Amino acid sequence: MRKGFVRVVALGLLSFLLLFTSACGNKSESSNAIKIGANLELSGNVATLGQSGLNGIMLAVDEINNAGGVLGKKIEIVKYDNKSDNTEAASVATRLITQDKVVAIIGSCTSGNTLSYVNIAETNKVPVISPSATNPDVTVDPKTGKVREYIFRTCFIDPFQGTAMAKFVLNELKLKKVAVLKDNTAPYSVGLAKFFVEAFKAGGGEILADENYTTQDQDFRSVLTKIKNLKPEFIYVPGYYEQVGQIVKQARELGINVPMGGGDGWDSPKLVEIAGAAALNNTFITNHYSSLMPDPKVQDFVKKYKEKYGSEPDAMAAVGYDTVLVLVDAIKRAGEATPEKIKEALKTTKDVEGVTAKISLDENHNPAKSLVILEYKDGKQTYKAYVNP
Repeated sequence: MRKGFVRVVALGLLSFLLLFTSACGNKSESSNAIKIGANLELSGNVATLGQSGLNGIMLAVDEINNAGGVLGKKIEIVKYDNKSDNTEAASVATRLITQDKVVAIIGSCTSGNTLSYVNIAETNKVPVISPSATNPDVTVDPKTGKVREYIFRTCFIDPFQGTAMAKFVLNELKLKKVAVLKDNTAPYSVGLAKFFVEAFKAGGGEILADENYTTQDQDFRSVLTKIKNLKPEFIYVPGYYEQVGQIVKQARELGINVPMGGGDGWDSPKLVEIAGAAALNNTFITNHYSSLMPDPKVQDFVKKYKEKYGSEPDAMAAVGYDTVLVLVDAIKRAGEATPEKIKEALKTTKDVEGVTAKISLDENHNPAKSLVILEYKDGKQTYKAYVNP
């Protein structure tokens, strides 16, 4: 009995000491780190966007930390999966701000998910910087026209992206009759379609149809048959890769062989798996960068990414990487890692050398960036054109 009692007491003391040491260690590590939140789509219908974005973020963070960190501290990324869902994205933002006490949030990849928590960030005065939320409403409140003080992005916006594709179809492909098929439940898709249509009409083109689908749809044959009967020369599908892949696949099965195109939401390795390499021939997208660009910064990034992850970096990886560079630049210039100081420094971001561009933010918290137009050939992206803002 006595030996058993002593052993229990000893084990209890050991457990207490281990817990105490662990708690002290966590406290010390946390106090010597700058905590940045990552609110990303790591599962759900656009999971590859978030996964690639996180890879780019972590590549940049590892490089910064290995070089000594910033302001004498390491960067610590506190990441959560928003499951590609607006409600979950808002919940994640609340948790990062109120429980994890992050000084800034990177995310989300989609406009809809980012818009779900911009008011939460504004209310709590914590800066958010999105790598790829391209809808204009993300940084400017459409109801008041006022800039959202704590919301920033490192990507181009949809008026530029939609206009660039419209001009490409008109001037390079020499096509005048177009059908549009958009996801009317996604702000990204609705906004991109709007700006494409406006620019295409202004350039003398004709919109034969402006049709809708929803994120939950899987069978698009009925609306595609309707579009086919109108005999368009081009079909614009500004959606995300899960639905787009099915749309392209089903269109080709119905004998629709005209060129098709969309935006950066197409950019996922899964697009080729879903649509099939042959079906994607004669399709075009606007995107943030191409790994085929000869720029030494791009090729150095591609090399480092392949060494770390064993795959080719897509655009989401590149903008994720650049977003960390912009945020760390702001923290350095702020001189302290507090939300208010970081926000003020982000407003004056100028000439940060990124992979996708040299990034400066304007009065609306948007960068003036170029884009690339890519063509799919046998399942591979090929470089087609470079478009300046």
